[in-house]
Amino acid sequence: MELQLPQLLGRSRRDAAGGGPYPVLDRTAGMLMLRESRRALPVWCTEEVGADLSHGNPIFGVLAHYCGVERHALIPDGREFAIPGLVGVIWRAIAVAGKAAPYSPHRESSVTGDNVALVIGDEASGRTLVYAPGVGAMHEALWQVMQAASCVLIDGTFWSDDEMAALGVSHKRARDLGHLPQSGPGGMLEWLGRLPHATRRFLIHVNNTNPILDEDSAQRAELARRGIEVAWDGLEIAP
Repeated sequence: MELQLPQLLGRSRRDAAGGGPYPVLDRTAGMLMLRESRRALPVWCTEEVGADLSHGNPIFGVLAHYCGVERHALIPDGREFAIPGLVGVIWRAIAVAGKAAPYSPHRESSVTGDNVALVIGDEASGRTLVYAPGVGAMHEALWQVMQAASCVLIDGTFWSDDEMAALGVSHKRARDLGHLPQSGPGGMLEWLGRLPHATRRFLIHVNNTNPILDEDSAQRAELARRGIEVAWDGLEIAP
């Protein structure tokens, strides 16, 4: 299975389909760049995310003055669904632990649908990829699909729980923001280390305070030792 953004979307960037596991600004601002699309932007999202993008961060309202939005329900219960135009690709959404966006009324008491992971499957080969940019804790449903996947792209926001506090950037800890740190007991590195050896493992959604961005850092060397990669702009994943 080879995944490339233009190929996956099957159309030009100006006419691309949209969707999002959770509606933080860096996951949704790109829709505004597609506002001149020749058709309404098809967006797959949960009811909770749709509400956030209609009120707290009213991107849907802004887009209504341009191309408009064609909403499709995303049910995070693991059922399979298809996206028109993407032949041979099977999608599933599962609810994962995390926090709602800062502008959500559920920020301090998240509900199912605030945060999801996507399982993208190749119908011909049966291989799957898991995309989970926001993970606050490892729950059984997510762990099961990760173990079965050929490739995992997962929350790599923070190296340590107190990363921002140690740098004097913020008093908030990684877990306060809904992100499982990589290091420490029960951290993301431990979980990724338990995956089958053949599984490709990428850290995504990396915060600019995370030392793994420094290719010469001890933390980056530790990732290499464990066979964990850091995603980069323009990344293409092929067998």
